Amino acid sequence: MTRLDDVLATTRAEGRAALVGYLPAGYPSVAGAADAMAAMVRGGVDAVEIGLPYSDPLMDGPTIQEAVEAALRHGTTTDDVLDTVRSVAGTGAAALVMTYWNPVERYGARRFADAMVAAGGAAVITPDLTPDEAGEEPSDWLGATDATGLGRVFLVAPSSTDARLASTAEHCRGFVYAAALMGVTGARAAVGDAAEGLVARLRAVTDKPVCVGLGVSTGNQAAEVAGFADGVIVGSAFVRALLDAATPDEGLRAVEALAADLADGVRRGRT
Repeated sequence: MTRLDDVLATTRAEGRAALVGYLPAGYPSVAGAADAMAAMVRGGVDAVEIGLPYSDPLMDGPTIQEAVEAALRHGTTTDDVLDTVRSVAGTGAAALVMTYWNPVERYGARRFADAMVAAGGAAVITPDLTPDEAGEEPSDWLGATDATGLGRVFLVAPSSTDARLASTAEHCRGFVYAAALMGVTGARAAVGDAAEGLVARLRAVTDKPVCVGLGVSTGNQAAEVAGFADGVIVGSAFVRALLDAATPDEGLRAVEALAADLADGVRRGRT
């Protein structure tokens, strides 16, 4: 059992979806990102998804790319990300890392898993890694996470076959990440009909929690998704709140206020 499992069990017992908020480590600085994540938790986020800045972010839309590129210019490293995990874990929220596979492979899968556990991290989300590519040797991702007990989260999309949904869910530990929309990340005016259908298809093949991401930016949208999912993941809207702020303090206030609005939404949209 990880802190993520505890969070999802608690929110389910409360009859609501969990709220997962994303921000990249290192923006506007390493310390500033940690402060912003703490502000999200104060506003009501249950788990924090910490982005590991990467130079080739295939799934990230322009908003997240802007912040990630700034973090890279500042020299943000994998060790900085792990320090951020430690900071978030200290707030009591579940600390997750969202990362493309190449940085983990370069760091070493087992070394990264060990470092995550040592920092208090609960799980790692790997958007460009599928279970059949994750390997089961001790030095591979499945082997490393099995050995350490670290949670691992893989993504499914509306285009996934039923067989792919089942096999992906089988290898997830923590929750299954349902990408509500095809394409890159970014706030949308509407969540779209595909999300509920995808969650229903997952319910037919797994009893693991399903969290929905890509597109949610308001409390009302969060309430809509919370009506059928176990968790609501919000990223670009939080990043935009920081990017648009005139000062760091204004950014912290904006992030906390958005988290409060979204937290109200997941409580209105009972699962």
